[in-house]
Amino acid sequence: MKVPQVSVFLENRRGRLHEACECLAKANISLITLALADTADFGVMRFIVADPVRATQVLKENGYTAIVNDVLAIEVPDRPGGLAEILEVLDTGGVNIEYIYAFAQSTQSRAVLVFRFSNTDAAITALQKAGINMLRRVDLLSQNA
Repeated sequence: MKVPQVSVFLENRRGRLHEACECLAKANISLITLALADTADFGVMRFIVADPVRATQVLKENGYTAIVNDVLAIEVPDRPGGLAEILEVLDTGGVNIEYIYAFAQSTQSRAVLVFRFSNTDAAITALQKAGINMLRRVDLLSQNA
């Protein structure tokens, strides 16, 4: 249920994102989904790949700071109010969301969003109690195939 995600820290200067992606491409690592956030001095590229350990190793070998952490890929009803319903479950469960980004593909009439929580296990418990589907890593990889 937990999905490993790679986070890589990038200097906020022209070409740095391209260089990181080029390192991954040369290692034949395909990005399944990604998000990029920035500040004045640096950015954080977060992404899901088939082999996060290898991706992290390749980035570190090329001078990047990269880590692997767990996220959840949650199916959200693709209709007005769908996300609000998921957020209500999490809020009621006392779960803090650190960030969210969209997965590029959907499943049937549901969008897939990637969530990072301050307490992933509490989020899993709250979501399971509410009957909300969380995708496994293998599900995400098969959608990208």
